[in-house]
Amino acid sequence: MSFFNTALKYSLACLTAASLLAGCKPESPVAPAPVDPPPATEKPTQYGTPFAAVPDRQDAVLYQVNMRAFSQAGNFAGVTARLDSIKALGVNVVYLMPIYPIGQLRGVNSPYAVRDYTAVNPEFGSLDDLRTLVDAAHARGLAVMLDWVANHTSWDHAWITAHPDWYLQNAAGTIVSPSNNGVTYNDVAQLNFASQPMRLEMIAAMKSWVYKANVDGYRFDYADFQSVDFWKQATDTLRNIKSHKLLLLAEGTRADNFTVGFDMNFGFSFYGGLWDVYRRGQPATRFDQLNATEYQKATGTQQVVRYTTNHDVNGSDGTPVALFGGDAGAMSAFVIASYYKGVPMIYNGQESGMSTAIPFPFTSVNVTWDTRPDVTKAYKQLLRARAASAALRHGTPTAYSSADVCAFTKTEGNEQALVLVNVRNQTVQYTLPAALANTTWTDALQGGSRTLESTVSLLPYGYLVLKK
Repeated sequence: MSFFNTALKYSLACLTAASLLAGCKPESPVAPAPVDPPPATEKPTQYGTPFAAVPDRQDAVLYQVNMRAFSQAGNFAGVTARLDSIKALGVNVVYLMPIYPIGQLRGVNSPYAVRDYTAVNPEFGSLDDLRTLVDAAHARGLAVMLDWVANHTSWDHAWITAHPDWYLQNAAGTIVSPSNNGVTYNDVAQLNFASQPMRLEMIAAMKSWVYKANVDGYRFDYADFQSVDFWKQATDTLRNIKSHKLLLLAEGTRADNFTVGFDMNFGFSFYGGLWDVYRRGQPATRFDQLNATEYQKATGTQQVVRYTTNHDVNGSDGTPVALFGGDAGAMSAFVIASYYKGVPMIYNGQESGMSTAIPFPFTSVNVTWDTRPDVTKAYKQLLRARAASAALRHGTPTAYSSADVCAFTKTEGNEQALVLVNVRNQTVQYTLPAALANTTWTDALQGGSRTLESTVSLLPYGYLVLKK
């Protein structure tokens, strides 16, 4: 088992209602005074032209690419070949899972066991191939984020022998593997974040990809488990690259991630809420509660990324189709995740209605494309409506949920949207509150006018998206 599965164990632990709010969130230390960023050095040569169309964080729609599963070839070129399809889906940020060489010593072929932070995994192609992908994405108006694995390295990383003090060691002076929830991950070595030289070297490696591949940000793996002062140092340094607008996503729930400067936190708890409502029969008001708890310490336009699947839970739990009640239930859950509050993320293959999971280490299943045009059309329709409405993207939500219907309005300026989502596999009658009864709206998905009376009948897992 790879330490990559730490995040998997973390997300699974989050699935119980009790642990969602307490049990799996590490204690958040008070953020210390900011650590000065590394001293300035000679500026690296910039490849390409910094991308001017990186979306504002509140307008981002992420698309996660698992290179090994994405195409038969399992490489950068396979992704480049489908960028038009990714663009047509309605996303604006492509997030690539780790692109770096994978460790072999004690390894289990995990992309999250990084052997060299500054090189490209030849399994995926060359640096030129990565640049071609980034250039092609930029030409289509798509930003590109890389996955960064800060917590640990593989056992055959050069730092192991050159700088053993950059790693945590036991009383006998032996480098140790990281542990979480009682499980030790023996394929990787735990870095020591008390080492300032290690921090500087890692942050320099982060910066290098902005220059040599012209990327637009990072998703930081397992970000709750490094010190907040390290992340303050890292984010401050990256923000100091004035030529680039970077999107920085913490794969974590720690409220201090917002304080130290991340644009986005990860919606572990919201995914657990989907389990609670769709699989355990809890009331749809569960989502109203999560809008408060997941945004603690968020200010301005900082966001939570919400999803119905990703590389961790797809392999461990199953696809949205398997988890949430078939095609209709999967779409119903996605409407809530992508519309209620936050930034939506799609995992490759989700938009094709895949019912087969993609298990770790992602070498046994390839995405099956273009076999479910009806499902793909539904995702496009939802994301197109979101892009066309400031209220749906980032309006202020007001909750009107019942036990069986997730209901809310979102208001931005003079625009208002109303979303009703049946979370049950049976027809539900929803009684509108007085503020919404006897009102006329435009159907944001189908077009045309829709007048609401005092009640609305919603088909099994049915939903309405209205605006005015």
